[in-house]
Amino acid sequence: MGFKVAVVGATGNVGREMLNILEERGFPADEVVALASRRSQGTEVSYGDRTLKVRALDTYDFSDTDIALMSAGGNVSKEWSPKIGRQGCVVIDNSSAWRYDADVPLIVPEVNPDAIDQFARRNIIANPNCSTAQMLVALKPLHDAATIRRIVVSTYQSVSGAGKEGMDELFQQTRAVFVADPVEAKKFTKRIAFNVIPHIDVFMEDGYTKEEWKMVAETKKMLDPKIKVTATCVRVPVFIGHSEAVNLEFEKPITADEARDILREAPGCLVVDKHENGGYITPIESAGEDATYISRIREDATVENGLALWIVSDNLRKGAALNAIQIAELLVAKGLIQPKQKAA
Repeated sequence: MGFKVAVVGATGNVGREMLNILEERGFPADEVVALASRRSQGTEVSYGDRTLKVRALDTYDFSDTDIALMSAGGNVSKEWSPKIGRQGCVVIDNSSAWRYDADVPLIVPEVNPDAIDQFARRNIIANPNCSTAQMLVALKPLHDAATIRRIVVSTYQSVSGAGKEGMDELFQQTRAVFVADPVEAKKFTKRIAFNVIPHIDVFMEDGYTKEEWKMVAETKKMLDPKIKVTATCVRVPVFIGHSEAVNLEFEKPITADEARDILREAPGCLVVDKHENGGYITPIESAGEDATYISRIREDATVENGLALWIVSDNLRKGAALNAIQIAELLVAKGLIQPKQKAA
């Protein structure tokens, strides 16, 4: 018997990607249900070669549903995830609503799979921030080998991280530039077309943005609370794919060649690192791919035991939808959930 899976927020970028990846990876689902707000009720979304009609979240009964893949924003998740969990359905949430709750495991399967055992406290599992997820896939095997002391990361995050509105704004502004129309900034604080914006999410009292704080807090929760982390998060005029320039300081010596060998064997990682024109990955090559790509691996002589890396991944997949489905696969593989018995 297969599982019954609900995708909440099925009309959004990540929700649609979840439906695609469920089918691509052959997740053992006997039934998949698409849910969204009432205003999207009746909208059609694709699931493989099938078409699903979107149902309204607020009238759906989760009592016979095994897994809810939640990608409807933090406010919706705060209201609905506990209700869904109490009905015996495991919520895998893509928002930031539950990431920092001590009773909710924050999971990247390649990084901290054993932490998933704690999900039953609330029946909620959190998916990390997209930029943190891809970074930790690359850093976990290096941390295991040489123990990371400090991380300095600058991100180059695509507009799809801000949803469909972000993608639309980049397209509209780019077109406006070419035809000499006025350029309007609505979703972003400044013009994004042919520009970069060093500001993602709200500013905090210490001058960091919340996106930068998320990378710090989530790295400490998932990888090691002793690691020192500082981040600068930047929005760039790219549709899909987040990139990161990462500087690492280790407790133990590690060479660039050793790091390359470790990462070539690491789950979820793909090393593309040739010292020649084009011998590295850019966001456009990562779009639609599952891997976290690592390029430009080199020793940093400015610190003891230092390395520098370039990390790229499709933020809609590994940064969101793919990771959520890998969490569901991990639940199944570890035997932590069983399909509910359907009434005869």
